[in-house]
Amino acid sequence: MLASILVEAWDLYSIGFVLVFIKDQFNPDPFVLGLAAAATQLGALIGALIGGWLVDKLGRRVMFLGTMILFIVLALAQSMAWSIEALIVIRFFLGLPLGSEPAIGFSYIMDAMSKSKRELMGTRWQFMFGLGNALAAAVVTLLILTIPSPEAVWRIALGIGAIPAAIILLLRFNLPETAIWLIRQGRFREAKVASQKLYGDSLDMLPDEDVVVPKPAPAAFLADLRTDPVRMRASVHSWLANFLSTAQFQSFGFYLPLLFAALGVSSLTGNNLILVVLYSIAALSGWLAPSVAKRIGHRGVSILGFSIVLVSLLFAALALQQNWIYVVPFAAAVMIYGEYLSISNVMTIATIVAKPEYRGTAGGFSYAFAKLAAFLAIFLFPSITAALGQSGATLLVSSFALIGLLSAIFILPEVFGYDSEAIQQRQDAAAAKKATRTAG
Repeated sequence: MLASILVEAWDLYSIGFVLVFIKDQFNPDPFVLGLAAAATQLGALIGALIGGWLVDKLGRRVMFLGTMILFIVLALAQSMAWSIEALIVIRFFLGLPLGSEPAIGFSYIMDAMSKSKRELMGTRWQFMFGLGNALAAAVVTLLILTIPSPEAVWRIALGIGAIPAAIILLLRFNLPETAIWLIRQGRFREAKVASQKLYGDSLDMLPDEDVVVPKPAPAAFLADLRTDPVRMRASVHSWLANFLSTAQFQSFGFYLPLLFAALGVSSLTGNNLILVVLYSIAALSGWLAPSVAKRIGHRGVSILGFSIVLVSLLFAALALQQNWIYVVPFAAAVMIYGEYLSISNVMTIATIVAKPEYRGTAGGFSYAFAKLAAFLAIFLFPSITAALGQSGATLLVSSFALIGLLSAIFILPEVFGYDSEAIQQRQDAAAAKKATRTAG
């Protein structure tokens, strides 16, 4: 499930390294060029909302097979775009399966893994993002050094994402549907088979006949959240943190290749190699995040991550204002480490507190805030930089980290080890007991 995040990271960020070649070939105005970069994020916003709901309605397996097939086809299609307008349209539709993926992956992880392991595994998703970014920077650099045609470089860079997607599709093909989702659908016979395949447990306590279970409305999970202050506060923080973390990274981090080029930090190849190092640091942050969460909890991770980002962005703004060119990459490295820490647990928080029947919807709804922030940041940040300057724009971005830090301190309760299934069982037992008293 986490491997699909690498594919998403590849596509979302590889275009940042080849945007200059696309600009030279099609010569679009800044508005259209920004739309080409941000179109996938807009599609992913819609994909997160619709895909999360479909994960709960159609099932985890159907969705994760379908999204990979779509991605393979569309990744290849964008590499053959004949105009900037065609590239924008294809990348928009490519965003639909990409936006669905985290909701699918986190639903499967929370459904299939044990309570002691699933949230630590979920917190590692940013490792795959960092790895995808580092690979994108490294592979594009290799393409630039070995292929003389700029057009061939950007087409190969955008199309090559179909290869890992095809591998993931093959790896996923024989995975069964999760037993918990099947049970919530009343499909007990299939649930027994799936549980036997995954855990060696045939769930003998369940009847051998399927039953009809009422399907909740798409927005029912919002009403359900309001019944529990802990779930509500944790979800609100997840929405805020997804938006704020993504906004601060997509504003500052996405445009690092252009920023380094504008500052004259190094050559194009040198800047890309610096970015490989920075994203390797990001991958390290994502890999260590579960260990940090195990020691200080989800609330502690969020506080630490946003604090690091706030301090590093303030320092980066000062470095840009004072023209300390070679200090900026170091500030960026610290910022990226904190960024990947601050966002490492937001999807875990959203899905761990959700009831099983709402996990896809809850994950998709939370991720939609990230995609909204990504679209707005990628689309608007160049204009903001033009108006405020690089230092002023970076200072503005630091306010996102400050708001995220305040949310982690005052809104987020500690939910490490939260057991939504046990809470659901207690609520079901209480409802059954109440119904029995009423009947009596």
